[in-house]
Amino acid sequence: MQTEKKKETARVIKFVLFSASAGIIETLAMILCEEILKIPAHWLCYAIALVLSVLWNFTFNRKFTFQSAANVPRAMLLVFLFYVPFAPFTIWNEHFLADTHGWNEYAVLAINMALNLSLEYLWDNFVVYRNSKDTNDIAKKKQGKEQQHE
Repeated sequence: MQTEKKKETARVIKFVLFSASAGIIETLAMILCEEILKIPAHWLCYAIALVLSVLWNFTFNRKFTFQSAANVPRAMLLVFLFYVPFAPFTIWNEHFLADTHGWNEYAVLAINMALNLSLEYLWDNFVVYRNSKDTNDIAKKKQGKEQQHE
């Protein structure tokens, strides 16, 4: 029981760290689009940045956080289904708060990133990887080492 709790705590920490790295990717992409490329539509900059961060986050969390050997297209489809309502809402939120009401675009980005972190963890843990956690080669090697020490 305690081992399972430690494993889940480690999973949450990994997810937060990889999500933070995806947040850096998203922020850098936003800066590139807004400040360097001067794309006038803030929502479009956000959409581009979101796609880049999702691809980054999916790749690393699948392999290292959830250690899943599940079918990649299926897992990607399930992650895509999370973003079917989430992306339009947050793109609208970026437009509504930043473009329409003059909120600082990076403050709105931070709000959307916090929503993304918490909601996507729940989605990934209980939907995408529910039955395939700890099934890839990394997890199998770790399980083999743990069995040797018993």
